[in-house]
Amino acid sequence: MKSLRLLLEHNSSPAKTTKFSKKTTPFLSHGTSSQHPDKTHLLSLIHASKTIHELRQIHAQIFRGNLFSSSNLATGLISASSSLKCIDYGLSVFFLFDPKNLFIFNGLIRGLAENSRLESCVFHFVLMLRMRVRPDRLTYPYVLKSAAGLRLCWLGRTLHGRIVKCGAQFDSFVRVSLVDMYVKFEEVGFAQQLFDETPEWIKSRSLLIWNVLIKACCTVGDLSKAVDLFQTMPERNTASWNSSINGYMRNGDLDSASRLFDEMPEKDVVSWTTMVNGFSNNGNQEKALQMFFKMLEEGVRPNDLTVVSALSACGKIGALEAGVSIHNYLKHNGFQLKKAVGNALVDMYAKCGNIEAASKVFGETKDKDILTWSVMIWGWAIHGRFQQAIEYFKQMMYSGIKPDGVVFLALLTACTHAGQVNLGLNFFDSMRLDYSIEPTIKHYALIVDLLGRAGRLGQALNIIQRMPITPDFVIWGTLFSACRAHKNIKMAELASGKLLELEPKHPGSYVFLSNVYAAVGRWEDVERVRLLMQTKGVEKDPGWSYVEIGGKVHSFVAGDHSHMHAKEIYLKLEEMVTGAREQGYLPETGWVLHNIEEEEKEDALGSHSEKLALAFGVFSTAPGTTIRIVKNLRVCGDCHSLMKYASKMSQREIVLRDIKRFHHFKNGNCSCGDYW
Repeated sequence: MKSLRLLLEHNSSPAKTTKFSKKTTPFLSHGTSSQHPDKTHLLSLIHASKTIHELRQIHAQIFRGNLFSSSNLATGLISASSSLKCIDYGLSVFFLFDPKNLFIFNGLIRGLAENSRLESCVFHFVLMLRMRVRPDRLTYPYVLKSAAGLRLCWLGRTLHGRIVKCGAQFDSFVRVSLVDMYVKFEEVGFAQQLFDETPEWIKSRSLLIWNVLIKACCTVGDLSKAVDLFQTMPERNTASWNSSINGYMRNGDLDSASRLFDEMPEKDVVSWTTMVNGFSNNGNQEKALQMFFKMLEEGVRPNDLTVVSALSACGKIGALEAGVSIHNYLKHNGFQLKKAVGNALVDMYAKCGNIEAASKVFGETKDKDILTWSVMIWGWAIHGRFQQAIEYFKQMMYSGIKPDGVVFLALLTACTHAGQVNLGLNFFDSMRLDYSIEPTIKHYALIVDLLGRAGRLGQALNIIQRMPITPDFVIWGTLFSACRAHKNIKMAELASGKLLELEPKHPGSYVFLSNVYAAVGRWEDVERVRLLMQTKGVEKDPGWSYVEIGGKVHSFVAGDHSHMHAKEIYLKLEEMVTGAREQGYLPETGWVLHNIEEEEKEDALGSHSEKLALAFGVFSTAPGTTIRIVKNLRVCGDCHSLMKYASKMSQREIVLRDIKRFHHFKNGNCSCGDYW
């Protein structure tokens, strides 16, 4: 980097390129040791090598034949080592070869860039200039890629100037690399200018330069420009269609993305993956899964990203049956439980309520990394399995993997749900003192939650006032929830004031305060807050619940009568409530936040979305079938109580996931131990 002047110099050393043969021949047998093969044969063997061991054997034959002075063979060895992801071996070949020329430099620079050794790539480019070897059109694209990856804008501009000086700016490969570099520098305007100044003969021959700019416009949200480029480009390949579809998805225009997808003349795995991932990221998980299974029906083999996106969609809505189907597909079609797919499966099973299956997949996953352990520990934590979370943390430490901030989030979550306050505080101190990990706003939110649930509100407020990060909406909201649970009105009003300062139009700020007033019967204050919400046009987020029956996900909202089996659902719910009353269930009307008669409150409680999902699950499945429900908000106390009675009466396990954790209801008890 200190040799900037070398980048600005113009060297007149000649440059030329050589095209190597890609033909491959069978690997060299041990029986040929008495007869040295020629360079052409050795070069074909280098290209055919499948392992670094084979490459070393060929390298030995080159030494035995006294052919190491061959630039072609040395460059081939470097390129092959790069392809085999053993670029360090290529570096050793480079340093032993002398004199170093353009071909060997180009081979090494390309290999370093393709193996993400970006700093080393730039270093060897500078070394190339020091040795007065003139770069050519095959050198610059990989150095530009490295400059972009390192976000070294000054280096990119310097390289651009040098490219103009040597006349390489009109090579199509170099031109595309320049446009791509400025896109990655987030200087799309300059990339656009470069594109506009590109000769028409390059634009007509290179679809890649169009695709790079279309993708850039989509990334920055300039969809109209992306559409204009797509419509005016001389021809389109699959990548052009994929980039445009992705642009629509990124901007939330699912209908246009679907229309373009249907119009595609040819679809590849990237096309399908873009649709699956796009629907999932835009909250339409059912459509994402429909697209994935349609892809399989059409005989397209998914890649790892497609599988991860589909499993993520399953986890978001608790679609366990769909997740199991995907897992079975992976088993029968030769997929390995590598990190990304293995992690996604563990996460899916954990989020869908089958933590035992998650643990089994975890055990089968090869090459576990920090993310694999984090997902599993977090799974145990949100299921309230404190002991297992701690045990897996110990196993991770024994395996030699050091914890990161995400692991500590999982540990604090486990402690919070188990009421292990002192241990949670110890973990919080340990991450800072023992591992030099600075707590984020999420860590502080969990500590406030940990203390708040235990009723240590003063200590929680003290943490907030002393934390080095400015408390956000989540921090104050967490304290507010604890104040409501412990009926501390004074502190709740303080927290509410902070919430309204941070986000005056967020419905949670008003709902929180209304809830606290309602809990202590201050109905005039409740009405005042509700009128304030109406005046400011603030609406409460609706609650919804999902339940999967027969591989199909059904959604419900409070008071929902839109389902085709609505009549049967309400009859079953009435039957369940009647049976629960006979066993001692009393509706907890304190969870209804209106000053109305008790009988009306019971009616309001009766139509909560999770109860409707439960009733539908009970009458739609065989006796003994586990019912799994996903709710977007925290389950109310009355629904929690009814679920316990329902599990005992129906002799079923009911698994409910709310915004905070899992509740496993069985034989009239809940796994949370009513500490939630």
